Amino acid sequence: MKSAHTTTPTTLAQRLPALQAAERKCFLDRHPRSLALADGAQRHFLFGVPLHWMRDWPTPATLFVREAQGATLTCADGLRYADFCLGDTGAMFGHSPAPVAQALAAQAARGLTCMLPAEHTAEVGSLLAQTFGLPLWQLALSASDANRFVLRWARAITRRPQLLVFDGCYHGAVEDTLVDRDPASGATLQRPSVLGQVHNHAAFTRVVPFNDLSALEAALADGQVACLLAEPALTNCGLVPPTPGFWDAAQVLCRRYGTLLVLDETHTLSTDRGGYAMAHGLAPDVFVAGKAVAGGLPCAVYGFTAEVARRMVDAKLAAPEGHSGIGTTLAGNALTLAALHGALQHLHTSASYDPMLALAIQLETGLKARIARWQQPWTVTRLGARLELQFMPHTPRDAQDVRDHAQPALEQFTHLFMLNRGVLLTPFHSMMLVSPATQGADVDRLLAVFDELCAVHGRA
Repeated sequence: MKSAHTTTPTTLAQRLPALQAAERKCFLDRHPRSLALADGAQRHFLFGVPLHWMRDWPTPATLFVREAQGATLTCADGLRYADFCLGDTGAMFGHSPAPVAQALAAQAARGLTCMLPAEHTAEVGSLLAQTFGLPLWQLALSASDANRFVLRWARAITRRPQLLVFDGCYHGAVEDTLVDRDPASGATLQRPSVLGQVHNHAAFTRVVPFNDLSALEAALADGQVACLLAEPALTNCGLVPPTPGFWDAAQVLCRRYGTLLVLDETHTLSTDRGGYAMAHGLAPDVFVAGKAVAGGLPCAVYGFTAEVARRMVDAKLAAPEGHSGIGTTLAGNALTLAALHGALQHLHTSASYDPMLALAIQLETGLKARIARWQQPWTVTRLGARLELQFMPHTPRDAQDVRDHAQPALEQFTHLFMLNRGVLLTPFHSMMLVSPATQGADVDRLLAVFDELCAVHGRA
């Protein structure tokens, strides 16, 4: 007799369409208010949503939200969800954390934006330096903007044209990074999904596999790369951690070839207080963070060493007067600065991180125990308070490893199955994020639903 481990994947694949159809019907039956709101929104919003990404959920209609507080989301139909998506990291510290909400209310009464620095700007700069370890800073409204500005600075101060990224990376809507790697030749390719392309970004961006030091050195060796823009761990193609010693060696290579190391920690702030670099003793030339950095209000920061700052000043002073192409009018506005001030004082602390990391370990342990009990060929990868259930038997090494094991139909079914039972995962892969507001009961709820999922998979 064949084992369940051997026969389940094929049998489940055969039954998955019927299982998915049942879950879709369940969603539609339970969300009449969301269906009505979706119908009304179609009249005035493209695809019926204010941002077209909001339709990238595995639901048959958009889920509309009434309220989000702490780690609980309440939809328009009054159903409550244990939220492990948390705004795809934007609400990593929980929805509407009190220190940020209070700071926003106080500042809103005093003014929203002036294109002049607020009184507590110097204090915010000091808090940024203490929290993330770099002395000098600039603000933007999103990590996409921050990365775009950093790339322009890097090319200006190095006088080099090329950007280097890792295959499977995510740095927001930065056109230079929205390219692909040909797995056969290693060449950089234009990404066909990107709309309205007229510039050949592939000509100025090099892409290498993550965790591949030989490929990294080969890309740097001609001295044309201005900066390596990288997440400390891949988070958007699937959670892919660095192999032991990778970043120590990568830093040496960047210094050897005069390439700036820029770490985009927008998704890896979950690692520990100060992000991955602080937790692991890395020394980037530039640090970028957005989304959760100000508690979920639109804000991003980029910090840099004193040496990089000196070169930035020299480049600006040497250029003619006029728009530098860096910055936007609302960047550093008083409301954003107030939210950032509150977040740095009260959220980026051990008091926030210690309980969320402990609960994330508890969740990881529970998931792995159930995977073993049900003998499923799956794995769980954790980076601090961020976890991902991956439908593959080992921790992935690079983006191509993730692609080779991809099971999108099973991922979509998992999302909808858990959502219908009151647990919200991130719509991109099966990512879970634990916040300071997450409770043990939320983790218990997720694990109970995961048991149900394993049972369905095991019975199929």
